[in-house]
Amino acid sequence: MKSISSRDNPLYKELKHLAGSSQARRKAGQTLLDGVHLCQSYLALRGAPRHCLLSETALANPEVADIVHQCEGAHAHCTVMPDALYNALSQVEHGVGLMFLIDTPVLAVPQALDQSAVLLDNLQDPGNVGSILRSAAAAGITQVFCSTGTAFCWSPKVLRAAMGAHFVVEIFENVDLAALIVAAAIPVLATSGYAKQRLYEVDLRQPVAWLFGHEGQGVADDLLGLATHQVVIPHLGQIESLNVAACAAVCFFEQVRQKQV
Repeated sequence: MKSISSRDNPLYKELKHLAGSSQARRKAGQTLLDGVHLCQSYLALRGAPRHCLLSETALANPEVADIVHQCEGAHAHCTVMPDALYNALSQVEHGVGLMFLIDTPVLAVPQALDQSAVLLDNLQDPGNVGSILRSAAAAGITQVFCSTGTAFCWSPKVLRAAMGAHFVVEIFENVDLAALIVAAAIPVLATSGYAKQRLYEVDLRQPVAWLFGHEGQGVADDLLGLATHQVVIPHLGQIESLNVAACAAVCFFEQVRQKQV
């Protein structure tokens, strides 16, 4: 195991840049996974990281020690650093002092949608994006397509909210959603508070693509016009609408319910 003791270390400077800049993460095609849960999930589902990073204090943690042992067994680089240096990288308060540096997948967009999928149009909030990824993974949906204006899926906040869903879902970013919808071989369902058709009136036993839009403005008009169906989730209370992540979860699990009937 190697060690870093100075902020001037070239690797540390690179890590600091990645930790603090979404643009740097996009450019490098790399990101940081912070915490035991994300690192364990990555090991179990994707294998060894590019680099395992930990604080000196973390060495005494049995869970961390086991993860480091697995990384070393897979010949991954492991580096320890003083707590002060590690804490300057981490965005997790009271974390255990474990982080993975990984390569972010770059996937070719399929020619046509032919399996249940999620399309995210200009979603801004990382927490919402992460929650939708988590719900999609739990519902057995394995493809998520994001427009250019959607929050970067491999940012720390999205990763924490998704709780490991990134490693079981294929994520496509900077996608032309209009072209994807036009070429779709399955129905595309857009959620809209103005729709006449209720979610529960649609046959969801077949594969469908779910289209969700901006937290405030909803799905863009041009994409709404391309959708096969516009659906609304009926509700009884006086609140105007559901949070988009809650809306997505309701849709996904209505599809799960119908498939199991």
